[in-house]
Amino acid sequence: QVQLVESGGGLVQPGGSLRLSCAASGNIGSIGTMGWYRQAPGKQRELVAEITSGGTTNYEGSVKGRFTISRDNAKNRVYLQMNSLKPEDTAVYSCNARIIFSLYWGQGTQVTVSS
Repeated sequence: QVQLVESGGGLVQPGGSLRLSCAASGNIGSIGTMGWYRQAPGKQRELVAEITSGGTTNYEGSVKGRFTISRDNAKNRVYLQMNSLKPEDTAVYSCNARIIFSLYWGQGTQVTVSS
């Protein structure tokens, strides 16, 4: 069984920063691509950023230049550094990981950007 647990969400003022962390545990072999998704109220879940096992990254357009995804393969963790946060970044952020032929998801962490 594989578990993904996110941490680091919270309330931040516009222009502020947060760092999300996602830890994978359980019966893990080699983890493939890991990613961060978000879902705002009334909206569909969308990809925020993803990173391959080799470190290649991909970002959603509105977060380019503000968010940075990284991973620590030795610790089975993926991170999302979020800078210059805007109210429209408010959402539940979830991480996922592709392991062998399955895709696993965390439970999500709330990020609220408000003054």
